[in-house]
Amino acid sequence: MTEDLSPAERYSAARRRAADQATALAPFRDMYDFDLDPFQIESCQALEAGKGVLVAAPTGSGKTIVGEFAVHLALTQGRKCFYTTPIKALSNQKYGDLVKRYGASKVGLLTGDNSVNSEAPVVVMTTEVLRNMLYAGSKSLLGLGYVVMDEVHYLSDRFRGAVWEEVIIHLPESVALVSLSATVSNAEEFGDWLDTVRGDTEVVVSEHRPVPLWQHVLAGRRMYDLFEESGEKREVNPDLVRMARIENSRPGNPRDRRGGGRPKREADRERERRQRARTWTPSRPEVIDRLDSEGLLPAITFIFSRAGCEAAVQQCLYSGLRLNDAPARARVREIVEERTADIPDQDLHVLGYFEWLEGLERGIAAHHAGMLPTFKEVVEELFVRGLVKAVFATETLALGINMPARSVVLEKLVKWNGEQHADITPGEFTQLTGRAGRRGIDIEGHAVVLWQRGMDPGALAGLAGARTYPLRSSFKPSYNMAVNLVAQFGRHRSRELLETSFAQFQADRSVVGISRQVQKNEEGLEGYRASMTCHLGDFEEYARLRRELKDRETELAKQGAAQRRVQAAAALEKLKPGDVIHVPTGKYAGLALVLDPGVGSGRGPGHRRGYDRHSEPEGPRPLVLTAQRQVKRLAAMDFPVPVEPLDRMRVPKSFNARSPQSRRDLASALRTKAGHHVAPRHRKERSEAADDTEITRLRAEIRRHPCHGCDEREDHARWAERYQRLKRDTRQLERRIEGRTNTIARTFDRVYALLSELDYLSGDHVSEDGRVLGRLYGELDLLASECLRDGVWEGLPPAELAACVSALVYESRSADDALPPKLPGGRARTALSEMVRIWGRLDALEEDHRITAAEGVGQREPDLGFAWAAYRWAEGHGLDEVLREADMPAGDFVRWCKQVIDVLGQLAAAAPDVGTVPKNARKAIDGMLRGVVAYSSVG
Repeated sequence: MTEDLSPAERYSAARRRAADQATALAPFRDMYDFDLDPFQIESCQALEAGKGVLVAAPTGSGKTIVGEFAVHLALTQGRKCFYTTPIKALSNQKYGDLVKRYGASKVGLLTGDNSVNSEAPVVVMTTEVLRNMLYAGSKSLLGLGYVVMDEVHYLSDRFRGAVWEEVIIHLPESVALVSLSATVSNAEEFGDWLDTVRGDTEVVVSEHRPVPLWQHVLAGRRMYDLFEESGEKREVNPDLVRMARIENSRPGNPRDRRGGGRPKREADRERERRQRARTWTPSRPEVIDRLDSEGLLPAITFIFSRAGCEAAVQQCLYSGLRLNDAPARARVREIVEERTADIPDQDLHVLGYFEWLEGLERGIAAHHAGMLPTFKEVVEELFVRGLVKAVFATETLALGINMPARSVVLEKLVKWNGEQHADITPGEFTQLTGRAGRRGIDIEGHAVVLWQRGMDPGALAGLAGARTYPLRSSFKPSYNMAVNLVAQFGRHRSRELLETSFAQFQADRSVVGISRQVQKNEEGLEGYRASMTCHLGDFEEYARLRRELKDRETELAKQGAAQRRVQAAAALEKLKPGDVIHVPTGKYAGLALVLDPGVGSGRGPGHRRGYDRHSEPEGPRPLVLTAQRQVKRLAAMDFPVPVEPLDRMRVPKSFNARSPQSRRDLASALRTKAGHHVAPRHRKERSEAADDTEITRLRAEIRRHPCHGCDEREDHARWAERYQRLKRDTRQLERRIEGRTNTIARTFDRVYALLSELDYLSGDHVSEDGRVLGRLYGELDLLASECLRDGVWEGLPPAELAACVSALVYESRSADDALPPKLPGGRARTALSEMVRIWGRLDALEEDHRITAAEGVGQREPDLGFAWAAYRWAEGHGLDEVLREADMPAGDFVRWCKQVIDVLGQLAAAAPDVGTVPKNARKAIDGMLRGVVAYSSVG
């Protein structure tokens, strides 16, 4: 109480209040109807004191308050603030928020697609836009005082993460940086790097969630808490542990494993039957209905599949589930019709509008990247308004979009990562469940995991308990980055700048830990050497002879396998269309008809990301029709032994591989023609080791060695194997230490050498072609530049140019390249072939300069899978026709079109005006920016 203070204390307190009121933070706090959290106040105070700040806090905790304070400071001081986000959708959302607070005249938007009031004192933009401004030396940077980097943990993204580091390194020293991150376990390490490259940076970490999160498991009709709290003790719910143990025991097992072999009593078996009856996985409509009855809606259910999200909505509709009353349904229809008024009526049916609307009216929707952007935005708006109560979404929704829910449901803890089905990581679990609990609305959030057979409650508890994940740099010096750096700073200074990257900072720090491990290994080697000492002789020498024998036997086995592969490849090269063969192994083993021998197809236009340029050529890849009516392009691995034709038959000229009827008829004829043939038997090969003189010599030396007669020989040998294994591991660690020093600069040196050979760079000079490359941003920047330089696209009509540009951005979701993509005719087809040829030349050049895919710099092969769709759309064909031919969801189609338009815009700005490319690129943009592409505000 103030009355209890002495006059001196009251005077001191009054002075402190006056000082607080004199700060910029005081009026800023008055703008909110809630008090700021301690971590927000600490961050804002550091920012007002002139420091940079890194804020790492959970999703939904209010990190953006600190970013908004940077905006407030800039406006108060008469300076500029750039607010950057990783995705256009988040930029659009933040722009709307700031316009509501400060008015449209003070806030601008730059996302590549949109340019609104770009010279305003506050501009929201994607991080790529700011990177491009820095390289171009834009005048808009004058007066810049603050940059907010929202979702800065995106710098871990393997494809786009380097952009964040480029911006952080190149921002003028006078700019204060506000970095907002999800909770990461190495925030201090990242803060130390920021302190190194940006100056005084305050690191503020908060683990506190303003809305508590409760973890549950839904099994059958019952919702179980994942944890049981007892005082300060927190344990996995014993009911879940018991359920898992019972379910994972073998059904019908006559003996109870826990009972020391005693037979189970009938009562025990009945109890288990009842237990199993309680642990079924509820259906999607049952889950939503249960959450509704518990008052846990709105909810987001994460399903790691687009098709799964759409199927979930349909299942809820078929079940008759309704979450909205009549007034809510009317309001939904009103909003939807207003937001989609610009969509032509003829496109509504193509886009599945009416089925989508029915779900929305019932309060149910999907949300994934395959949806039309306008549809996704409507779902987001209705969800925030409480008019959609159940959303089935892929994990992309968890990245950035402000769409919190009362509950989050995870159907499974496994997802496809592009290569295999893998367990989700603690970081992914935290990101997904972080959506649960709306600040200012809910007093608590709920994360619900559905019971699955084989579930391990302990592992789930580990996921839920590990609330953080490390931030790892994905920085690499690209071709575009190299020419821009040299243009601005020269070669030597560019190299030094790259050495300041977070990637190199982490590599240098990791060397300390590796060196410590090497020391431990060397101590272990001494112990192993002592344990393998033999009184009869030098056991290390004896172990070396045994190892040489084993290596020689392995080498001969590999040579034999290689010889068989050569013979198998030679047999494949002799195949002709119409040959009936028996595929010996693989998914399509059995009878097959050769449609196309596939000679020379090993590195053709169907090649996909992941090809290792250092591996052997694939050899012939015959296209066959199997007896089961499948048309597939086989690989060399399907033919480990030579294959001989069993028979021949004619392939009708009218045969159409895309026609099910055509495949059925020919497969029937195949089975009739070759029904009497059986799978050939392959003789067993004689071992090469039996006749090898080196193996004979080594075996003789081993028998003569004194240690060969030792009674403890095999015991010593086991220690020798451990010694050798540890020695090999230690050598690898030492090579890692050597490799991690100046890694980024060495990659830059190789990139620089390649660009010099192509005459883009010379010393500190950037050629005219180099300046063109410096204005091309994308994964295939160098390929695009080479195509411009070689005149590959000169004279192409706008639609054909769009088709060619699509190959620079598109990447197929499926790696199944059995059927070649449909391509436009005329000069476009020739140009696309030339693009693939140029890529092959660059690929070989990268190999010469030791630029590897592992470094993330190399040029992947252009993908021709979107060329026909881009061509048809730019030609003016209707949406129904184009989507049907492309066999692609509307959202994917719009996204790829936006990316094609973006690169066309780059070409229009970068290509020399003497040619036709700039003019036709602009015409192609006009041809593509129409219909669904034009009225979709998010790319």
